[in-house]
Amino acid sequence: MEIKQLMEAFRRPGVVERITVRPSRMAAVVEVKSVVAVEGTGLQGDRYNGPGGARQVTLIQAEHLVAMASMLGVESINFALTRRNILVSGINLLALKDKQFRIGEAIFQYSGECHPCS
Repeated sequence: MEIKQLMEAFRRPGVVERITVRPSRMAAVVEVKSVVAVEGTGLQGDRYNGPGGARQVTLIQAEHLVAMASMLGVESINFALTRRNILVSGINLLALKDKQFRIGEAIFQYSGECHPCS
């Protein structure tokens, strides 16, 4: 099997590990048990909830946090420091590029990577 085929294959569904919103600029992220995704605007309670934003919801893989911690020589990386909305595990997010996918009742469209601001 070629690497492209492996990257596009899903052996099992992913798992949402954590969800956070940031109410305002410079505010600490707030972890929530659930959140409402509003079509065309983002997550209720998140500062980026509004029309016209380049990224309405951001996701990161738990496996990437483990890899980054290993490369940095630290035990772990606090998910809240990434300022991402949803932490998932067990699924290759890059394989979702240009595809629609479901989390709970919401349907998302992977539009591109969101590199850290600093």
